[in-house]
Amino acid sequence: MLELEKRLYMYEKVAEHLESGVHVIDSTGRTIIYNRKMREIEGMEIEDVLDKNLLDVFQFHSEEESTLLKVLTTKEPTLNVKQTYFNMNGIEITTMNDTFPIFHGDVLIGAIEIARDITKLEKVMRDQVHKKSSSFFTFDSIIGKHPRLQVAVETGKQATRTSSPVLICGEIGTGKELFAQSIHNDSARANHPFITQNCSSLRDDMLEEMLFTIEDEVESSEDHRPSLFQQAQGGTLLLDEINSLTPSLQEKLLNFFSKGTDLPFDVRVMATVNEDPIDAIAEGRLLKDLYYRLSIVSVFIPSLRSRKEDMPELVNYFIDQFNHHFAMNIKGISDEVWEIFQQYDWPGNVRELEHVIEGAFNLVGFEEEIGFNHLPFGFRQRIHHAAIGHQNQDESEFLYQSGTEIKPLELFMEEAETYYIQKALKYHEFNITKTAKSLGMSRQNLQYRIRKYGIERSSF
Repeated sequence: MLELEKRLYMYEKVAEHLESGVHVIDSTGRTIIYNRKMREIEGMEIEDVLDKNLLDVFQFHSEEESTLLKVLTTKEPTLNVKQTYFNMNGIEITTMNDTFPIFHGDVLIGAIEIARDITKLEKVMRDQVHKKSSSFFTFDSIIGKHPRLQVAVETGKQATRTSSPVLICGEIGTGKELFAQSIHNDSARANHPFITQNCSSLRDDMLEEMLFTIEDEVESSEDHRPSLFQQAQGGTLLLDEINSLTPSLQEKLLNFFSKGTDLPFDVRVMATVNEDPIDAIAEGRLLKDLYYRLSIVSVFIPSLRSRKEDMPELVNYFIDQFNHHFAMNIKGISDEVWEIFQQYDWPGNVRELEHVIEGAFNLVGFEEEIGFNHLPFGFRQRIHHAAIGHQNQDESEFLYQSGTEIKPLELFMEEAETYYIQKALKYHEFNITKTAKSLGMSRQNLQYRIRKYGIERSSF
C-alpha cells in the first residue's frame, strides 16, 4: 500500500509540472486529478473541483456534452476535439482535448483528458470576422496640413494604385491603422476584407496558427478555422507592430512571403512598426530581409509634437466629435489649456490628445469651454508644475511650466539631422553614393532618412 501511495504521489507531481491541462475523473464522474495548468485554464482552485462531480462544477451547452463524460459512455478515445463550456463563475472556456478511457483490466475505472487552452484564440478569431466590415477610414479622415504629413498622405495615395506591400512607420498613436485603412479603401480591393492583427497581443504559437494554418490542411479537425490570409482573401491584411514578433516567427513570415506567385491567396500585406525601423534592425528587433520585403512602399507618419501647427484643427475635430457623441455643446478650450497643449510633448500622439479631450468632456458641467480643472487628473500629473496662478489647486496637481521656447530634444535632433543631410546632399549635388559615404552611412540608410524626412531635391 505504501508503494502504491508513493507511485500515485509521483504521478501527481509529474502532472503538476506539465504545460498541458490534465483532468482525471473516476467512473462516477468525480474528479481525482486536476493539475496546475488545468486550474489556470479553467480559472478554478483545486478545492473547487477535486472530489466533486464534474456536472456540479462545470456547465456545458445543451447540445454539447462533456468530452470526459462522453468517453465514459462510449469507452472510446476522442482526439483533437474542441469544447466550449463554462466554469462555476460563468466564465466561458474553450479547449482542444485529447480524451482517453482508463481501464483496469477489462473494467472501466475512469477517464483522462489532456487539454490545450484556445479560449483567447477563439475570441480573437471571432473578433477578426467582425473586423472585415470595420475599415471605414479614408484619406479625408486624416487631419492636418503639415508638410511631412502631406508627404505621407501623398505616398499613401500613390500606393493605392498597386498591390505592393506597404510598411507604415510611426510612433504609437500617430494613426498608422488609419493610413492603412485609407490605402485599402481607395484601392481596387476596397470591396474586399480588411483584416488587422496586432502582433504584440498573442503568443507565438497562437499567432503562427492564425497566420499559417491552411483550411484545407485541417478539414478533418473540429477546430476548423480559416487563417488570417484566408479571411483577407481578395483584400488587405495589416500586421500591426510587426517588430514585436520574435525572430523565429519573422523568419517564417519571410519564408512564407518568399513563395511569391506560388502563394494560394490574393492578399495585399501591410505592416506597421512603432519605432525607427533602422534602429529596430540594428538592435535585432526586425529582420533586415523582412524589412526590405515589406517596405516596397514606406509611409512615415510624423509625431504630433513635430506638427504642432495641426493642433487647432485636431482639437476642433475632437470637440465636434464628442459634442455629437455626448449631446453637449462645448465651444472650445481655454487659453490656459491651449498653452498647455502647445507646450506638452504628446508621447501618445493624436490618440493621447483624443483621450484627453474625451476625458475632459466627462468632467465638464454646464461650462462651454474646457478649462484646466476639466483635464483628466492623470494628464495633469504628467505635465510640469507651475504654482503661479493656481494657488487653489490641489497640491498633488502638476502644471506645465509656460513661457519657454525650448524644443523637445527629439524634435531638435530631427530638425538638425534633416538640415545636415540636406546640406550634404547639396554639397554632393544630390549624389546618393557620395553623400552616404561622406556621412558614414550606407546608401539604404541615407535613402531611408530622405524618405522619412520628406527631403526633395527641389526643396534646396
